[in-house]
Amino acid sequence: MNLSGYLRFVAIACLGWAWAATAATAATAAPGVAPNVVLILVDDQAWSGTPVEMIPGEPRSATPGIRMPNLQRMAREGMVFSQAYAGHPKCECSRASLLMGRSTTSLNAVQKDSFPWKAPLSESLANRLRAARPDFRTAHFGKWQWPVSPRSLGFEMSDGITQNSDGTSDDPMDPKRTFGITRRALAFLEEQARARRPFFLQLSYYAVHEPPQALAATLERIPSSPGGAGRSGRKDPRLMAAMSEDLDTAIGSVFATLERLGLSTNTLVVYTSDNGGKSALLKGGKTLVDEGGIRVPLIVRGPGIGAGGHCQEPVVGYDLLPTVMDFAAPGSVLPAGVEGGSWKPVLLAGGAGRVARPVDWLVFHHDVEVEHPQTALRQGNLKIVHHWDTGRSFLYDLSVDPGERTDLSANRVEETRRLQGILEAHVRAGLGDERVARLRQGSIPSKGHRKGRNGPPASDGGLRRAKGDGDGSAAGPRDDAP
Repeated sequence: MNLSGYLRFVAIACLGWAWAATAATAATAAPGVAPNVVLILVDDQAWSGTPVEMIPGEPRSATPGIRMPNLQRMAREGMVFSQAYAGHPKCECSRASLLMGRSTTSLNAVQKDSFPWKAPLSESLANRLRAARPDFRTAHFGKWQWPVSPRSLGFEMSDGITQNSDGTSDDPMDPKRTFGITRRALAFLEEQARARRPFFLQLSYYAVHEPPQALAATLERIPSSPGGAGRSGRKDPRLMAAMSEDLDTAIGSVFATLERLGLSTNTLVVYTSDNGGKSALLKGGKTLVDEGGIRVPLIVRGPGIGAGGHCQEPVVGYDLLPTVMDFAAPGSVLPAGVEGGSWKPVLLAGGAGRVARPVDWLVFHHDVEVEHPQTALRQGNLKIVHHWDTGRSFLYDLSVDPGERTDLSANRVEETRRLQGILEAHVRAGLGDERVARLRQGSIPSKGHRKGRNGPPASDGGLRRAKGDGDGSAAGPRDDAP
């Protein structure tokens, strides 16, 4: 992208800063019209990694030094969730859980290259949506690291299997590939608007995964950090802030395009992250099933959702499948193995009410790349964290202790025993007796990243329709890949 192209892109994004002034405060869809859906999935953004307070009045639930005016407007126009979780504390497993509507243990997606999953790909979110609503068009742009193509999971247009873990770009005008992903998304939106077709669009950004990259012009606007303006490295706070601002510029252009095309009031927009990170309030970070590793930012705007809403109901990434289906194809029957529940009732009730799921707990599991193989289960306000190799369990009451500072297991023995029984039964049902035995021995091997293509996505001049495994070949997707 040359300088003039970048300036045009920023001009579009600047319109996004005004989209809230013209959009309806509480958007409502025409009766009987299914809303479009845009999912903005950010990479490695901590629960407190935006300037939006996930808990109103709690400054430790936000990062005020980061400038994301478009996201802040989205929060004012929609609903913020204070207790939202990713399905896993690392990216590939979390993303599999999200698109399949199941916990990673039930899905057998507990490490980066776990495959095949224990659910047919025909039951993915995009495939189920297209089966229930053939008029919907689907697209995925950005990060995709599985051995099966986006098409096999229901996406008609995509960048294919990108196999780029952190999205580092050689183009100084497209740091972290953020603007290229967005341009392809805007072209998709234009195409669907011309054809008057509803759509599901997923933007899987590489930002804000380390190492940080940002436009030089953005970085120049960021004040010097306390450590000095010359500081550099993977965790340079100025670069991290600039990368977040570039991301916000990109999503602002998505908002502005939806508004210009007349799609804003009938589009459900979901903003969240694939896993957590370090936070001033929460314990732990990425890879751990402590709150810091799994709790993520979540903001939703769309038809019937009142402005400035806040919800304290615990929700999880694998709720997204039933939520999208409830909005876009209400009354459709979900696959029997789906464990998530729809957010629609709480979204339309100002954050009040409960999310109904087939089971009344949330479960998170990670057993490689960590000191102790571990599983967490939350039921109500109680959360148990179990370390398989030591046999230790920790119990927390998140209603008074979101930072998991006080272990209650010694004082609430019966509740700890009961929750551990549910946890062990759930993991055993999903992963089997042999893996449970290995968990107790602490002998789960950590597999490396699957080797694959590391080239850039399709050129920005047009959309790549998903074919084969993402390289443009005519071969069909390998659903039986090992």
